[in-house]
Amino acid sequence: MPAGVALNPHTPLCVLEHVIGDLDAVLIMTVNPGFGGQRFIETMVPKIVETKSMADEAGVDIDIAVDGGIDVHTAPKVVRAAANVLVAGSSVFNSGKPVGEACTDLRMAAETAFASKEA
Repeated sequence: MPAGVALNPHTPLCVLEHVIGDLDAVLIMTVNPGFGGQRFIETMVPKIVETKSMADEAGVDIDIAVDGGIDVHTAPKVVRAAANVLVAGSSVFNSGKPVGEACTDLRMAAETAFASKEA
């Protein structure tokens, strides 16, 4: 069974210090949990970068997921920061577009950012 940890915006990364080598995934909450449609907290982007750095230093390959305020504007930011799993709710289901189209738009925004990061 894969092991993962979710970190709320106020939770410091130091809580991962002794367990990062045992993890398969870290979920960085980019909003305060509780309800959908919240605004993305920009100051979480460096937390994503630091999580990747901690994992690299520990010699582990983990998924870095983000949840909260993920849309076509924030997806590229978190992908460039090192996120490889994006959780989106309101931006898909409340976009006014068909769900498939909203998902395609989000995927394209993330893939474009990933491709530019790799170049």
